[in-house]
Amino acid sequence: MNAYRVLIADDHHMARLAIRSLLEQDPSFYVIGEATNGEEAYQMCGALQPDLVLMDINMPRWTGLEATREVKKAYPHIKVVILSISDDVGDLITAIQFGAQGYLLKNLEPDDWITYLHALLGEDSELSREMAARLFTRFRQEESMNEPVPDVLTPREREIVMYVGAGKTNREISDALIIAENTVKNHIKNILEKLQLVNRVQLAAYAVRHHLMLRQSDER
Repeated sequence: MNAYRVLIADDHHMARLAIRSLLEQDPSFYVIGEATNGEEAYQMCGALQPDLVLMDINMPRWTGLEATREVKKAYPHIKVVILSISDDVGDLITAIQFGAQGYLLKNLEPDDWITYLHALLGEDSELSREMAARLFTRFRQEESMNEPVPDVLTPREREIVMYVGAGKTNREISDALIIAENTVKNHIKNILEKLQLVNRVQLAAYAVRHHLMLRQSDER
């Protein structure tokens, strides 16, 4: 079997060196290039066509999330795994919404990195689910168990939370619910206050935690 061709995108030289060193211990991986910012990563994807991009979440020019969104638009066959030191569940949700296939914490054990990447690239769905569950458990450990429950929301507010959790924009929500876009903005402002949240990303993560998911039949 040919080795998986990997592009490493990280703005820190030592981080790129450590990742390369880790991957080079396994003959299944072949590092074909290194990018130092998100825009460069996107350009190198077009030139090199890697099988996998290991994309640091925080980089100059374009962030890792922004670069992921553009890579997946142009080259949907390229798999992207976001790398981060953050265990903020909001980052995980955003990465998935932008098309990333995976999310790795930099402080995981090296063996976990290799196992996860093999499962992802080899399409071992059972192992992928197991690793994803382990990662998601780590994210959720940091979430407060005393946050407000969805019962504090009105039926309309719950509906809007479901659309936000599905990655819909204010315009898309207003079109779906046949209400003004400013009305959507006001609803979201009130929802954030009721749930003691700061931004839309945290609200999307809340929707996932509380199973406020948009069904296909709900989309209009």
